[in-house]
Amino acid sequence: MSKGLIMLAAGGTGGHLFPAEALGHELTKRGFTVHLVTDKRAERFAGRFPAEEIHVVPSATFGSKNPVAVARALWTLWTGLRSARRLMSRLKPQAVVGFGGYPTVPPLLAATGLGIPSMIHEQNAVMGRANKALASRVQAIAGGFLPDESGAFAQKTVATGNPVRPAVLAAAGLPYQPSRGDDPFRLVVFGGSQGAQFFSRAVPAALALLPEPDRRRLHLTLQARPEDREHVDAALAALGMTADVAPFFGDMAERLGAAHLVLCRSGASTVSEIAVIGRPAILVPYPYALDHDQAANAAALVKVGGGEVVAQAELSPERLSAMILSALREPDRLSRMAEAARGVGRPNAAALLADLVAAIADKKTVSTFKGVAP
Repeated sequence: MSKGLIMLAAGGTGGHLFPAEALGHELTKRGFTVHLVTDKRAERFAGRFPAEEIHVVPSATFGSKNPVAVARALWTLWTGLRSARRLMSRLKPQAVVGFGGYPTVPPLLAATGLGIPSMIHEQNAVMGRANKALASRVQAIAGGFLPDESGAFAQKTVATGNPVRPAVLAAAGLPYQPSRGDDPFRLVVFGGSQGAQFFSRAVPAALALLPEPDRRRLHLTLQARPEDREHVDAALAALGMTADVAPFFGDMAERLGAAHLVLCRSGASTVSEIAVIGRPAILVPYPYALDHDQAANAAALVKVGGGEVVAQAELSPERLSAMILSALREPDRLSRMAEAARGVGRPNAAALLADLVAAIADKKTVSTFKGVAP
């Protein structure tokens, strides 16, 4: 028999949906029923989401100052709020948990307006705009990174870490095996839902500068947008390289577990997954993020020696080639980086977050959770 319904609300990108998915698995194990509220972008991720039902609620962001566009966005938000209120009134969830992104605004506003226990989870080191708008209304705020103890919402903020999916926890069970001598070297490159285009251009150019014997060792996984595939395939073919190139990898956790080096953006979920699995990384923060949250996320891993961070504007093909060559020839350094990364991973984040959700659903206070996270 179900312990009750917990409704998870998340924007339709992997960065928001992956931690929600991890929490969904943990809540399901504990006997709760889970529903997801999101937008149409989530369709490619939804197949693995442990939700009995998925609800699409209208929402919008203010991406333009044009009065017509603003009016249209306000109308969409109002429509979404009314839809969410009807949904909550019919389903009567015990608690609603938001994971950021503008699709979370209508369901969280509806829940708080109806007096349903509610909380948000902020994955990044810098709070996003949607969560900022909701922070004063919810009973609790869970943080992927250490919270600001002096911030306005410090009293109701708990550092749980970022939940990671079961596939990531499985990959975390694989010890890091350095590549030595002429051993194959697995390089995994991905840009997330934003910014993969940069790597599609930079990586082939950097690999072309490597000495041939070093390049032959590389086994490459490269995320590339569909419109970049032809260029990437041609460039790698000219170098005589075989590689796995695709817009999306459903088995990315397994690929990270097998990687000797990861080159990627520094979204919160990415940084958290790299830390839990324990792999050395070159982090290139997405330069156009409004709050520079990716730079702050990267700093958390770099601080302990688990990764290197380079601004995109400073990552020329020559510099990237030199960094890859150094990694190929310094297995002991990469082993130390992998160990350092694993040291700050939080594989128990989903359990901590589920504990907090259950407490909020029972109308308990946040104070008992202060200092729970390691």
